[in-house]
Amino acid sequence: MVASLLFLTSGLFMGWSLGANDAANIFGTAVATKMIKFRTAAIICSIFIILGAVISGAGAADTYGELGDINAMAGAFVVALAAAFTVMWMTRAGLPVSTSQAIVGAIVGWNLYAGYSTDIGALSRIVGSWIFTPILAAIFAIGIYLLVKRIIENSYIHLLKLDKYTRIGLILVGAFGAYSLGMNNIANVMGVFIETSPFQDIQIAGLLNLSSVQQLFLVGGIAIAVGVVTYSHRVMSTVGSRIFQLSPVTALIVVLASGLVLFVFASESLREFLISMGLPAFPLVPVSQSQAVVGAIMGVGLVKGGVHNVNFVILGRIGIGWVATPVAAGILGFIALFFMQNVFMMPVYF
Repeated sequence: MVASLLFLTSGLFMGWSLGANDAANIFGTAVATKMIKFRTAAIICSIFIILGAVISGAGAADTYGELGDINAMAGAFVVALAAAFTVMWMTRAGLPVSTSQAIVGAIVGWNLYAGYSTDIGALSRIVGSWIFTPILAAIFAIGIYLLVKRIIENSYIHLLKLDKYTRIGLILVGAFGAYSLGMNNIANVMGVFIETSPFQDIQIAGLLNLSSVQQLFLVGGIAIAVGVVTYSHRVMSTVGSRIFQLSPVTALIVVLASGLVLFVFASESLREFLISMGLPAFPLVPVSQSQAVVGAIMGVGLVKGGVHNVNFVILGRIGIGWVATPVAAGILGFIALFFMQNVFMMPVYF
């Protein structure tokens, strides 16, 4: 049991990295526009990330099980560690990279090392979400921006009241965005440990049941919260102010649009509802908060001022980070698996 808990430390490291990178984007725009203090944002973000992870985190996690069923605790440790190091490296460079891409690259590296085939169908759904996430976020942002603009123009709200409503709105949509991140991206933190979880189902006070997976997600959610508090300022600067200058109102729109994207890719209830209505449903896959935020900012920038207002140099650097992340994580994971099995004599697959 002690050894298993020790192996979970790489998942905790991954959670911290996600908090420092992806989770920062939830309130990054609000903090960058000085509408919300960082401390307030960090507290709200931490609480709702943990709630989203524990209550609704199971949906998106199943896709990683299809991609690679990691059946050894040491192998899961290495996969999470390789992904976390990749994210940390990109974060130090100030790039809002995707933890989803990092963990997928590391899982594919494990498949190659263990000699298992990679489920092309699952991989296609995940890669497709990487492409569709920023596009969908941009569409949401454009639609919300046009709606909010019409409401403001037709309601003649005083500037002081508008400022007050915007602050309240930023807090509400930030809480929603944090919940959506927890339910969607907890799979990036603890998804590889589900098959080898060291926890047992427990019942608290005869009322509350916590499954093994929920306990994993609770621990991972806490790790994400620590990352938000301790190491998120660099990415906030890149996303919140350097791609496109955001006003408080557009900051609210960006947070809401990105939160909606994460929600639709993680909500089992929404998927079941759409299927019951005979409508196409979104796949349940972990998607990148960073990609959603960048897409939303791009959407606002395009509808508000055209392409000349968007910093394509910064956007190009971000794009390079998105391409390099899964490749780097896969290579690093493959090498680390070799050392874990042949130097430390720990089985990384069965």
